[in-house]
Amino acid sequence: MDSFEQDDASGLFDGIEPPCISLYQPTHRRHPDNQQDPIRFRNLVKELQSSLLQTQTPERTEELLSPFRALASDEEFWKTTREGLAVFGAQGVFRTYKLQRPVDEIAVVAESFHLKPLTRLIQSSLRYQILALSRKSVQLYTGDRDTLDEIVLSPKVPRSIEEALGTELTAAYSGIGTAGTFGPGSGRGQGHGQGGTHHGQGGRSEEVEKDDERYFREVDRAILEHNGSPSSLPLILATLPEHREMFHRVSHNPRLLSHGIDASPPSVSLDALRTMAWAVVEPFYQQQLEGQLDHFKSASAHGRGDHVLATVATAVATGRVATLFVDAERVIPGRVDSATGHIILADMARPDVDDVLDDLAALARHRGGKVFIVSKDQCPSDTGVAAIYRY
Repeated sequence: MDSFEQDDASGLFDGIEPPCISLYQPTHRRHPDNQQDPIRFRNLVKELQSSLLQTQTPERTEELLSPFRALASDEEFWKTTREGLAVFGAQGVFRTYKLQRPVDEIAVVAESFHLKPLTRLIQSSLRYQILALSRKSVQLYTGDRDTLDEIVLSPKVPRSIEEALGTELTAAYSGIGTAGTFGPGSGRGQGHGQGGTHHGQGGRSEEVEKDDERYFREVDRAILEHNGSPSSLPLILATLPEHREMFHRVSHNPRLLSHGIDASPPSVSLDALRTMAWAVVEPFYQQQLEGQLDHFKSASAHGRGDHVLATVATAVATGRVATLFVDAERVIPGRVDSATGHIILADMARPDVDDVLDDLAALARHRGGKVFIVSKDQCPSDTGVAAIYRY
């Protein structure tokens, strides 16, 4: 499965030759509900075929839809779906993203990809990551209010203190008992997890403390370099209280939240872990959004904010926008010239147009701006957009 955050940050969606095909659909994790998912997918592919045939030859249409048809027949893919699916295709590009939240069905062919629903899920749906850390295990999760899924760690991230330090692990460390892992068969959620226990005389030795510090430094570095970028999600540390202070002291991860989960990872069920993480991250996101909305009011009063669609579009194209608010429910049929910001309005029924607000959100991100895709009630204007300018 592909990573939208990595693809977006790498510029994969920039300069794609149209037509660009975007498909969204809700899916299901479990049998028998997930049996309907490939059927719905094939029906959406039929809609895409009809749209493509309005501007493309039958041969070209089949060439573009070939990877979609192959995906429809991939039985293993459909056995591991989540709550939603996004698929993008164009000449030389085919990407699939399994989503943790349901999405509305969309099948659109346009001059650019329709990214707004996915952008909202990725950037603005109160998502987070959890680093579950013990001496015997390192695991990374991504989640939101309702779901929590494990992230496959890079091979360069150590899975334990033994793997991180190897032969440099001191002999004094052998007297330290450690907890197990989060993984299947670990007894997670059944009350059998054990916290770190010290069995040697004199309690925690200086050598053991040095080992822990070196281990935490290595985990922090590896996560940041190999599993942290380009994610902008806040990171919650789940570990024993005595480990938290040391990890925060040595960490260089700018996404690490000051508040975390004080628990022995193996002794907490995934559901309980998700609940505790949500209690940490929800106030963080609400404070962040409220601060940006207050900033917009102040910026507007001093001539550094605007909500007029055409004006904002020009500012986005020139890289002047630092923060852009976009109404998630609003759709303005048309497209935006990325060089000038000129808006070309059109009929959404046409296969060669997309959503102006979607284009603005994508362009603002690519110009280095921060994008908040928010509900209608949260959007500080009735035009569908609001911007805070850099200057």
